[in-house]
Amino acid sequence: MRREDSDRLAGRAKRVNPPLAGERPASWQSGGIVYDCGALSWRKVLTMRIVMVGAGYVGLVSGTCLADFGHEVVCVDKEEEKIAKLRLGAVPIYEPGLGELLLANQASGRLSFSTSLKDAVEGADAVFIAVGTPSLAEVGSADMRYVYDAARAIAEVIEGFTVVVIKSTVPVGSGDEVEKILAARLPKDRFAVVSNPEFLREGAAIEDFKHPDRVIVGVEDDRGRSVMHAIYRPIERNAGPILYTTRRSAEMIKYAANVFLAMKVTFINEIADLCEQVDADVLDVSRGIGLDDRIGAKFLNPGPGFGGSCFPKDTLALTKLAIEAKAPIRLVETLVDVNEKRKIAMARKIERACGGSVAGKRIAVLGLTYKPKTDDMRDAPSLVIVPELQAAGAHIVAYDPEGVKAARALLSGVEFADNAYACLAGADAAVVITEWDEFRALDLQKVKAALGKPVVIDLRNIYPIKTMRALGFRYVCVGRGLAGEGG
Repeated sequence: MRREDSDRLAGRAKRVNPPLAGERPASWQSGGIVYDCGALSWRKVLTMRIVMVGAGYVGLVSGTCLADFGHEVVCVDKEEEKIAKLRLGAVPIYEPGLGELLLANQASGRLSFSTSLKDAVEGADAVFIAVGTPSLAEVGSADMRYVYDAARAIAEVIEGFTVVVIKSTVPVGSGDEVEKILAARLPKDRFAVVSNPEFLREGAAIEDFKHPDRVIVGVEDDRGRSVMHAIYRPIERNAGPILYTTRRSAEMIKYAANVFLAMKVTFINEIADLCEQVDADVLDVSRGIGLDDRIGAKFLNPGPGFGGSCFPKDTLALTKLAIEAKAPIRLVETLVDVNEKRKIAMARKIERACGGSVAGKRIAVLGLTYKPKTDDMRDAPSLVIVPELQAAGAHIVAYDPEGVKAARALLSGVEFADNAYACLAGADAAVVITEWDEFRALDLQKVKAALGKPVVIDLRNIYPIKTMRALGFRYVCVGRGLAGEGG
């Protein structure tokens, strides 16, 4: 162990609170670490001790990446089985590169896992709350009980000055409520509450965390800002933009960003429908408008509607928040309705491509997760499309490179295949719902030979129309004009 780390551990029992705003000595010391006081904030030297409450997707990715920055991180979760597996290096989620990074940081001693919040928090500089905030089905707003329970638990165990960081996606004003919970049990000079929303794309989360397009920090306390600056110093060194705002602004940024992206997805889906009616190609339209840097090309790929852990619940939560604030957002209310109806419309599209009915037909479904490079099935379009086809009399056989395990618990009456070609064997039609790279690379001659009938309904536009027609497929895609409706 390095001497400075040894000194740091020895000094935790006698930590000294940072000076309050306005009290700016030349330097101050806590836990064996020297803080230099600048004109605007305190700069912390050496690594930070960080606790991540919640070892789900956000907590695990964030905690592992912070450890890789050189910080000392403990991920805490109540699920003993999950923690036991993590200690053995078994990652409970599919995220490219996460397993290797987790093992490397465990081996270095920077990353550990615990079920004891009290033990983990001893000497911590910051405690991140990274628990779930699912939608309340009956009302649409975010379920905040896990965040507030975490705040109460944290209040019972922190000792010296600690920054409580809300990483979970929460409605505007949630940080104020967490502050009230902490203040009911602790002196106000013992903590600072910060909003630090995540912007991680499943399948690219490590890159997003370590090389972000922005880090948002909502903070209203100089000491809290100093700690956050120290935590994200590696990103600043790599010229990553860090925006400091008020807590409420940070909370709103998260919702506004996700809902805007969901609007782009829904917009291009509606344009795709129009393209089919007026014989235009939505891929050309998407490229044409995406070249305008005021619009941008991302999230302009038409498909069967958005899903996942963020867009559906965040659009609902923002709608609920706006209604409660008496400032309804009509655009977002419509967005939610359009997206849900689109998934049903895709099932009808498949039926039309199969001659008007799928009754008694074997339909091969390629891809079940809401997007590629994840095993996440939350609000996946397949969860609507597959049952709709089953209700119309279809027998579904499905394959997904990573999502089958989760899908088994969510889709009944489905036959699951071990690979794409086994899925296609003898089917009356193939349907692409998720655009895994594996499906782009299929041998199309072999696909045709496997199918009982050469019908492919491509809801992600991954194949060229001319190639598919030349091979003799009836190929139906999305928004590609009259040609996209098959031949």
